[in-house]
Amino acid sequence: MSDTIPELPCYLNGEFSTLGQAKVSVLDRGFIFGDGVYEVVPAYAGRPFRFEEHMVRLDRSLGEMRIRNPLDRAGWRKLVDQLVAAYAKHVGKQPQDTNQLVYLQVTRGVAMRDHVMPPDIAPTVFAMVNRLYIYTPEERSKGVMCVTADDFRWKKAHIKSTSLAGAVLSRQMSADVGGNETIMFRDGWLSEAAASNVWIVKGGVVLGPPKDNLVLEGIRYGLLEQLCSAQGIPFELRRVSREEVQAADEILLSSATKEIIACTVLDGQPVGKGQPGPIYEKLFSGYQQAKRPTPA
Repeated sequence: MSDTIPELPCYLNGEFSTLGQAKVSVLDRGFIFGDGVYEVVPAYAGRPFRFEEHMVRLDRSLGEMRIRNPLDRAGWRKLVDQLVAAYAKHVGKQPQDTNQLVYLQVTRGVAMRDHVMPPDIAPTVFAMVNRLYIYTPEERSKGVMCVTADDFRWKKAHIKSTSLAGAVLSRQMSADVGGNETIMFRDGWLSEAAASNVWIVKGGVVLGPPKDNLVLEGIRYGLLEQLCSAQGIPFELRRVSREEVQAADEILLSSATKEIIACTVLDGQPVGKGQPGPIYEKLFSGYQQAKRPTPA
C-alpha cells in the first residue's frame, strides 16, 4: 500500500520525512476518535496566503476542543515555510515558482482508548504539503455543478474538526452524480457545502449565512467582505432560505482550493443564466489581486 503513496515531504512530531515513511500510533486519539483539528493553508508563489487568519481559526478550534496549541505563531510559520521549501526542492523548482497546499493537523495525542479527555498528554502534530491545483480559465468559464441535501452533521460545525464523516458522506452525494459539491440546508436554511462556504447573489447583493456554530467560518468570509467593500457590492450575513438559493441570480463557492468559483447548475437546473455572472467575475478578479504580494 505504501507504494501507492507519493513520497511527498511531511512532518510528524518534530521530524521531517515523507508520507510513505511517517507513522502514527494506532492509539492516537485522532485515529480512534477523530479527536483533533486541522487547517489548510494555500501558498501562492511560495508565500502562505492569509496565514494569520488561519492561525486565528486554528487557535479557536483548539480552544473549543480543549487541546493546547503545541506551537506558537512563529513555530507554525517556520514549519509552513520549511514544508513549502521542501516541496519546491522535491519537484525541482524554486518556492516562488510553485503553488502549494499545506495541511496542518493537531490531535489530542496518544492514550488508551477512553472517551474522557486524558490530561497532560502531548498533542500529535502532523503536516504535509502538495501541489495546489488552480482551476483553468476554461473550467471557470463553465462553472461547477452542485446538488442539494439536508445538513445531517453535528451542531458544532464552527470547529474545523478532523471528524469529517458527515462531510465525506455529503460530498460523495455530489460525486456519485458527477457533481462538484453538495450544498446543505438545516431546517430549510442554507448552512454550507461539504467542503466550501456558499454565497448567493440576488439583485446585486452578496448574501451568506451568519457566523455561528452551524457553519465553519471560512477564511474567505472576511476576504469576500473586503472584496465586496472594495468593489462597492452590498454584502450581508443573514439566514438564507432554500427558496432564495434556488431563485438566486448567482451561487458562489469559496474555499482554499476553489478560491471563488461559480455554481452554474444546481440539482440539474441552471443557476441564473447558467453561466458565471458579473458579481462572480468582479470577486474573482479581486481575489487574484489579493493574492499578489504587497509592495514593501
